[in-house]
Parts: sequence; C-alpha cells; structure tokens
Amino acid sequence: MASPAPSSAGVLPANTLAGRYQAVRSRTLALCSGLHPEDFVVQSMPSASPAKWHLAHTTWFFERFVLLARVPGYAFMRPEYDYLFNSYYESVGRMHPRTARGLLSRPSVCEVLDYRSHVDDRMARLLEDPCDELSTLVELGINHEEQHQELLLTDIKHLFSCNPLEPALVDRRARRHDRSLPAAGWIEGTAGIREIGHAGAGFSFDNETPRHRVLVEAHALAERPVTNAEFLEFIRDGGYANASLWLADGWAWVREHGIHGPLYWDDAQETTFTLAGRVALDPGAPVCHLSFYEADAFARWAGARLPTEAEWELMAESLPVTGNLLGHGSWQPEPPADEDLPAQVFGDTWEWTASPYRPYPGFRPLAGSLGEYNGKFMSSQMVCRGGSCVTPDSHVRASYRNFFYPHERWQFFGLRLARDSR
Repeated sequence: MASPAPSSAGVLPANTLAGRYQAVRSRTLALCSGLHPEDFVVQSMPSASPAKWHLAHTTWFFERFVLLARVPGYAFMRPEYDYLFNSYYESVGRMHPRTARGLLSRPSVCEVLDYRSHVDDRMARLLEDPCDELSTLVELGINHEEQHQELLLTDIKHLFSCNPLEPALVDRRARRHDRSLPAAGWIEGTAGIREIGHAGAGFSFDNETPRHRVLVEAHALAERPVTNAEFLEFIRDGGYANASLWLADGWAWVREHGIHGPLYWDDAQETTFTLAGRVALDPGAPVCHLSFYEADAFARWAGARLPTEAEWELMAESLPVTGNLLGHGSWQPEPPADEDLPAQVFGDTWEWTASPYRPYPGFRPLAGSLGEYNGKFMSSQMVCRGGSCVTPDSHVRASYRNFFYPHERWQFFGLRLARDSR
C-alpha cells in the first residue's frame, strides 16, 4: 500500500544531508510496500510495534527534536501526535502506553502518510542550508530511522508468524547450499591493553564512546557463527533438557515457556518461518532467533563461551563492513559465500556477547532530552554486535553496540563461539 512519495525537488544527491534524509525516508516506505492496510495496525506482542506506529514515530522524532527546536514558530501538525508517537522520552511529556499501540486504529494509515509528507516538506526547506548543529540532529534522526527500519521488518516477521496463514512479506529465498559446513577454525586474539570504542570521523551513537583502554586476556574467536546444523546437534543431545548447561534465569525461562528450539522453527526442526514465508532449514546458514540464554547454553555445551564485546570489536575493527545486510536483499541469514574466513562478521545475525550493557568509562549522554536515547537503558540488558540481514548497510560498524534483554528472540540473534587461550 505505502510507497515513496515523489519529491518536488526530484532525487537529491546521495552525498548531501538532504539526499541522505530523502533516501532513508523513502526506504522506510518501500519496506512497507508489501503490506495490506490491515497489516499496519496490529501489534503482536509488547516488545513489537505496529508498522503504522514506526512510520509515525520516526516522523515525530524529526518534528519534535528538529523542526520544533530549529524552526521559529513551528507548531505540531496535530498536537495529539506528540502524545501518541512519543516512545520513551519522559522529559518531553506523557506518552501512549507501549503495550497499547495496537489499539490505535486512528489516525489511519493514510493520515500517517500525510503526516510523513508534511514533515518531509518542512524538513526539505530546513535542509536547504544546514548548519553544523542542525546537521548533527538530522544525522541522529537518520540513524534513528535506520534502527526502526530493522525493527519494522522484525516486527512484521513476528506478526506474520502469529497468523496461521503464515503470509510472506516478500517473494524471494535466501541462497542455500544444503550442506553442513566443516568445523570452524579459530582466530587468535592479541592479549594486552587495547582500545575499543568509536574513534575518528563519521557518525556514532553516544554509547559507543568514549574510546578507552581495556585489558584483554589471551583468547580466540570462531571463524564464523554457529550454524543451524550445529545447533541441531545441541537439541538432539538433549540441550534443552540439561539444567547443568543453563544459567538459573535461563533454565527458569525454558521451563516456564516450554522452549525447545529457536523461535520460528517447527516442532520437527525441519523448517523455519522467514519474511518470505516458511522454508526448509539450511544446515549451513547461521542459526538465528536465539535468546542470550540459548546462546550461552550452547556455548557451554560446545566447551566454549561467548566472546566479550571487547574481544568481538578487536576482531572486527580491521575488517571491511560488508556482508549479508539489508541491501543484499535476502532478509534471511545465508551460508558463507566462499571459503574465505573469517566470515559473516557483519550481517546475517546479531551476535550475543557475554558483556552486560553498561556505560564505558567516562561516558556522557547527549545533552537534554536526547540523553534519554541510550543511557537510561544501561541496566539488565546484554550487548549484541555485528548487524543482521535486515540492518541497513551504512548503519553498522565495528564499534556499534546493540542491546537487548536476555530472553528476547524476535530479532535476528545468533552467536559466535570464543575460548580462552593458554
């Protein structure tokens, strides 16, 4: 239903801020092109949001933090949107409960698209001559929208998986080779005092800073992520029934919810649900949709452990940021393209680490309300690294820190093994 609205200015140069803004806004709508009107409204679980809400919230972000702050006399297009589409910014006012976003049958999808067009028109005028401060705000808004593009697709996937018809968003299949991979080798890491965190030019979120020193012991990381075939061995060896493999909270979670395999796998462990519908499991593809608890239990069963985020970043920092990301088009993890390793460091699945999501030494959140973006969530969550098959290509980097609660599975979560070196 939704499609990018034509711009009166035509397609703007991609190397300009206005061009990047236009491109990311158009991409969000393009991701929704396979949806029917009814699909935009439904909320499948509290952690997910309706597609219509994503379209409106990303627009609200620009209206609230850019237009309202930078355009004299600007007023909200509709004042009630400031309540409906605020996510968690307590310092700017009250918000509609997250768990009730699926009850918002109004405003309609068409009204939300009109809202996007209204804000885009005002933003286009503002971006004709951006100053440094404006550019910083808009760059944050662009990256915020890219985060929501990934959430949009994972939320749609979860929603469609709840439908007995198991509809497909897209008509394509990931590349397969239908064979298990040989055992992964190991990449030896350098021990000592090293530095991690964002450095140099380019955008980063505040939680990636400041760059700081860490003490890293001798270690090694697997050359590739764990595959479906390898995780099947864990299941068939009774991994979900062996309490000794699990953290206490993880074992309680398994028993409470009757967990016996990754999210979206069928009971026979032969197929998985994807954005292209249900397909046969590819043994060589990275396993995904695991909780931190499952990743940790598998690592213990394999006689290994999860890497720390410092170990992961030090492995990744010298590698090109390429892989099976959103632009690749499969929107499902795939086997490695060739025998060159290390493989699949970026894309395919977010990789759980053993590191809790905490501030770096000397961390300072952004000033004002935008300081709520990351800092206030630095509790009870675990860090993931590397991006997934639905992460926008320009959005991820070695220092990028994603974070989720340990029981969550609806994102493309996988794992890479690590071990201590002696």
